[in-house]
Amino acid sequence: MISIQGLHVEFGSQVLLKDINYVINKRDRIALVGKNGAGKSTMLKIIAGLQSPTSGVVARPVDITIGYLPQQMELTDTLTVRDEVNKAFDHVHALDDTINRLNEELAERTDYESESYHNLIDLLTLKTEARAMMQSENFEAKIEKTLIGLGFERSDFDRPTNEFSGGWRMRIELAKILLRNPDVLLLDEPTNHLDIESIQWLESFLTTRNGSLVLVSHDRAFIDNVTTRTIEISLGRIYDYQVNYSHFIELRKERLEQQRRAYENQQKLIHDTEDFIEKFRYKATKAVQVQSRIKQLEKIERIEVDEVDNSRLRLKFPPAPRSGDYPVIADEVRKDYGSHCVFHNVNFTIKRGEKVAFVGKNGAGKTTLVKCIMNEIEHTGDLKIGHNVKIGYFAQNQAQLLDGDITVFDTIDRVAVGDIRTRINDILGAFMFGGKASEKKVKVLSGGEKSRLAMIKLLLEPVNLLILDEPTNHLDMRTKDILKDAIREFDGTVIVVSHDRYLLDGLVDKVYEFGDGVVREHLCCIYEFLEEKKLDSLQQLEAKEVVKKEAEAAPSTGKLSYLEQKERERKAKQAVKRVKQLEELINDLEEQIQTIEDELAKGTSTDPEIYTRHAQLNSKLEETMIEWEEASEALS
Repeated sequence: MISIQGLHVEFGSQVLLKDINYVINKRDRIALVGKNGAGKSTMLKIIAGLQSPTSGVVARPVDITIGYLPQQMELTDTLTVRDEVNKAFDHVHALDDTINRLNEELAERTDYESESYHNLIDLLTLKTEARAMMQSENFEAKIEKTLIGLGFERSDFDRPTNEFSGGWRMRIELAKILLRNPDVLLLDEPTNHLDIESIQWLESFLTTRNGSLVLVSHDRAFIDNVTTRTIEISLGRIYDYQVNYSHFIELRKERLEQQRRAYENQQKLIHDTEDFIEKFRYKATKAVQVQSRIKQLEKIERIEVDEVDNSRLRLKFPPAPRSGDYPVIADEVRKDYGSHCVFHNVNFTIKRGEKVAFVGKNGAGKTTLVKCIMNEIEHTGDLKIGHNVKIGYFAQNQAQLLDGDITVFDTIDRVAVGDIRTRINDILGAFMFGGKASEKKVKVLSGGEKSRLAMIKLLLEPVNLLILDEPTNHLDMRTKDILKDAIREFDGTVIVVSHDRYLLDGLVDKVYEFGDGVVREHLCCIYEFLEEKKLDSLQQLEAKEVVKKEAEAAPSTGKLSYLEQKERERKAKQAVKRVKQLEELINDLEEQIQTIEDELAKGTSTDPEIYTRHAQLNSKLEETMIEWEEASEALS
């Protein structure tokens, strides 16, 4: 579909990308990975046509459509959420207007034999066929399904977009791009502003859609679940692997080891050659050999080795001062903003040494409860902080509290103690502040850089209760590994507010779920919680809410419980059978659609009904996919 040939990008004297060649095929799902600053976002902009390379070609078919979601964008705030997202179908509405205008013009004309009249008919036929190729869908239903999947409530649809935070407005832009259903999706960190449920919905959407995907993300679980091909940008070059990210990591280790061996062998050759030249440079009898060696040295293409992998660096929090047995106890805690209840009847006890997660949709009260624990906002009920508890708090706005007039190095030097002081440069390097970056004044750093610096500062302070609110939003995967290892080995108590499943996996053994004004305790790891949550979320669907309430109201007897269990087993078997039938139907429809598209691409078909059949099959496929999703959910 898209061919990248001889791509070369320079910024000033710095070469970012050199001689890049690869092809994005139809239905490829590619993870574009590499260190921060390697050129991933630049690559996406070039593919999208928003930036020109220094040299090279990006060949795109004329009729291809591309949807691009950058990390940051200028957002407009003049419409409601529904009207803003409806812009995704502007091209359809414009085509309908064109068809109506052409029909009106034909109705008014009487020069039936003229060339211009026949040209008008041809144009109308072309536009009508193009419209038929688009699926005849209920656009309003698609808008609602997408917005709800991304975490919006129906009550949000008619609210002005300027009432929402930047993160929620980015979700609106993402919804528009998904609804346009472009041939190629380019997504740059799409999960940064999503909660766990929305990420799971987006995973399902991306893995079932047709079309190509190129994805940049630091969410390891997300890219593992979504992509099937990994392209790494390293030292200006690319390495293309036809595998998902986890498998790529293993293959990458092998490649780097081979690269290091080749580098060492080449360095030995260079060293030996230089020694020979230096030793015999002034001997007339060796002049020919010396010149030959000099030319040989000039022709050597130097092997580069990727920077030292600082992910092996192990950081440890200072030993936690001993606190009381129960650092946090919540007793009937409630928080209201005016008439809106954020949460109520919150009761839990966090024991010393526990590591727990606060999860739930954005706006459900996770950060609000953290602020209550920090005594930053008022609340009702009793929230006790245990004896000798020293809190280390990483807030989403933590970067604003840094001293902007000192350097990065001085910021860390002022809090480092013991032998850590001798390793400050290693630590800064692990968090992407190596070399001259450590000499920068804090006030010139970007928001993401300030967040990383605040995280390092927290890593070095002696505390016994860590509260981390979305700590990984601006960290790459290697730095996340360092942070995760440090938290895992921390001997104090930890509360993590995060949507990053990879961070939480193997780190927490208790999950507090926020939603519908309540906080539910789950005594399990994050993936057990997610499996359990699929059941809970199904029970919250409107279609099943009445059944749930009736079941709760029914008398609880052993016989009834047994009958209910048998009924659930019967329905489960039916659901499994139905899912299998629908999957077979989906495969059949996709094969039929592909056959028609192959005929259209060859230009060999003369059957005018082929476009109608193509539209009907696509419509049937869409209906079947929706039914398959519902049947799959029924398995829960």
